[in-house]
Amino acid sequence: MSDATKTTDKVVTRFAPSPTGYLHIGGARTALFNYLFARHHGGKFLLRIEDTDRARSTEPAIAAIFDGLAWLGLAGDEEPVFQFARAARHAEVANQMLAAGHAYKCFATQEELAELREQQRAAKQPMRYDGRWRDRDAAEGGDKPFVIRLKAPREGETVIEDAVQGRVVVQNAELDDMILLRSDGTPTYMLAVVVDDHDMGVTHVIRGDDHLNNAFRQLGIIKAMGWPEPVYAHIPLIHGPDGAKLSKRHGAMGVDAYRDKLGMLPEAVDNYLLRLGWGHGDEEIISTERAIELFDLPGVGRSPSRFDIKKLESINAHYIREADPARLAALVAERMPPLGDNAAAERLHRLIAIMPELQPRAKTVIELLEGAAFLFVARPIPVDEAAAKLLDDNARTLLKTVADRLRALPEWTLEEIETVVRTVAEDAGLGLGKVAQPLRAALTGRTTSPGIFDVLLHLGREETLGRLDDQAQA
Repeated sequence: MSDATKTTDKVVTRFAPSPTGYLHIGGARTALFNYLFARHHGGKFLLRIEDTDRARSTEPAIAAIFDGLAWLGLAGDEEPVFQFARAARHAEVANQMLAAGHAYKCFATQEELAELREQQRAAKQPMRYDGRWRDRDAAEGGDKPFVIRLKAPREGETVIEDAVQGRVVVQNAELDDMILLRSDGTPTYMLAVVVDDHDMGVTHVIRGDDHLNNAFRQLGIIKAMGWPEPVYAHIPLIHGPDGAKLSKRHGAMGVDAYRDKLGMLPEAVDNYLLRLGWGHGDEEIISTERAIELFDLPGVGRSPSRFDIKKLESINAHYIREADPARLAALVAERMPPLGDNAAAERLHRLIAIMPELQPRAKTVIELLEGAAFLFVARPIPVDEAAAKLLDDNARTLLKTVADRLRALPEWTLEEIETVVRTVAEDAGLGLGKVAQPLRAALTGRTTSPGIFDVLLHLGREETLGRLDDQAQA
């Protein structure tokens, strides 16, 4: 067992997104690392929806988060916790701290605080609350509105032995007395996170390093309550190819877009995210089972990783090649117009049959869809500009010869089809490509497709001859 688990017998991790938008790729990696760490150590992986921002939290965003996690295979081990529903518990802890002298009532008005910030700005001082109500008698405030603030330590330093970043030290003089309860009695995010982590039994807080500064402030609550301190592991953020923080201009999208728009497989996305900031020797292709076996926090690097869509496509192409044809056929069929039961079953059967021919050439499910599309185009098929250039008079003469010989075949087999096409090419004194290219253009309407013999085989005799006849009459 690694040093990161030495303080506990039972590992509990959590992924706690705010439902103010889609599940982005960085959040997905954080969830993956939490999941793998818990599984590696035989612990629990929990989910919490941090929906205290009621103005920005939406039901569609919550649904998108659960959908994305389920697609990646990262469902929690228990029912998810919703932070907003626990507001009374958060307030209870704040009032316990108040009663114990670890927090105090602050009656400073918004105008006073704005004036304080202006003075600090003018003096080029750090802008933080000055503790003006820290040691005053709350009775002086009368019945005016107040907030409850943490009475943070002012002397000494706070140290975090971060499982990724190493030893990090902050002087307590740099920490302010943060608000725990607002004047309307609602808890702040900083309080809610700490209370929820404690009540959920979280032992390891694995999250982005943009939360590292929060950890020092949150520890003030943990120490005041006498609760066990979690092991912190702050993961470097993901950057774009140019080294800047990953953003939409780099192609950063929600996890659902990698599935729906780009046609990625979940195991490929998991594999890619695993290797984005964590490594094990030269291994690139790592299954979930292997990842659970290997993953631990010492393997997480301290430097930001760079997102590379080409690398993701390469990994996805590997998993496309390895996938069950029936599974891929079903994924492709989902992207096609709905049909009645019998027609849908027939289409699926044809997709399964051709999938082994498409898999070696495709990097995504989208490319599989494009590769199979020629099978289902209604006659007369549209022909794109590049393909049309291949269908001159000489080509049409060749195609008529091919059609006549195919029509005479006793059986529609790959071997018989190949023999006919090769014989036509040899009789005309042409290389195979000079026949295959116009044949492909006539049968698919494009200049690229699976192997020409497979195109003929999977179209079937009737459809093949019909498409060739259409071109002969064009």
